[in-house]
Amino acid sequence: MKDTVTVQVDRYVKHPKYKKYMKRSKKFLVHNPGNTAVIGEKVIIRETRPISKNKHFIIVK
Repeated sequence: MKDTVTVQVDRYVKHPKYKKYMKRSKKFLVHNPGNTAVIGEKVIIRETRPISKNKHFIIVK
């Protein structure tokens, strides 16, 4: 897919019973105009109108 990257978003949630923090991740397909992002780079994304069936985010920085 042209101009598309997969971005993994990590967050920490506290287990309700054991009170231990666990890492939860989710992957999003993100529009990358001009192919500016490279592998391993940290980016800022924002929600936008649907670009395709699975793309609803765009890279801001």
